[in-house]
Amino acid sequence: MRGEPSCPKCGSRVRAPGLFADTWQCGEHGAVHPLQPVLPPSVDALAVVVGRARVPVWMPWPLPVGWLFTGVACAGDDRSGGRATAVACSGPAPLGGPGELLLIAEELGVGLGARYAGIAGPDPGPAVPADRPPQAKILAAGHPTPLWQVEDAPEDRAVFAGEACGLWLWAIAWPQESGLLLHDELVLTDLRDAGAEIDLVPCGALSPRLIS
Repeated sequence: MRGEPSCPKCGSRVRAPGLFADTWQCGEHGAVHPLQPVLPPSVDALAVVVGRARVPVWMPWPLPVGWLFTGVACAGDDRSGGRATAVACSGPAPLGGPGELLLIAEELGVGLGARYAGIAGPDPGPAVPADRPPQAKILAAGHPTPLWQVEDAPEDRAVFAGEACGLWLWAIAWPQESGLLLHDELVLTDLRDAGAEIDLVPCGALSPRLIS
């Protein structure tokens, strides 16, 4: 687990604002919203990210049977606030064995979703063929939300992307067959609106997907 901020697009070390730049800088990607160190899954860690976030903190709620919250990450700093969030959940996969799901909300150009998706970024862009019917539909903050399966993603995962609340929404599932979760009318809640219910989130062990 990294103990310092990193680039949300590539994971490299970043330079803090200083004399020559007033933004965080990656040697390859220039100005970025730094990915903060990933916090072990706990209600307190979730509350920290929820309090900082300027974008939704999506979580399936209620969680599928047997599933647990397994980590949270946030890109941004104290000045800009959280401009991207990633929530990990783990549990039994639809076709057996363990499954994992990452839900990422981000502003245009942050690049965190593309990094976890394993595709060129920073945004889904032409990989989301909005002129074709979506492959999945979920309910995000009470609104029907279409998601398109992103082409050219690695074969070990299913990657879906779309738009919710005017921001990118990524849903990435391991193994690929766990993408069936997105075909089952998944209901997402923005935990910024959850209130006291956030204390009821069941926690598991940290997902390695967040720190890869």
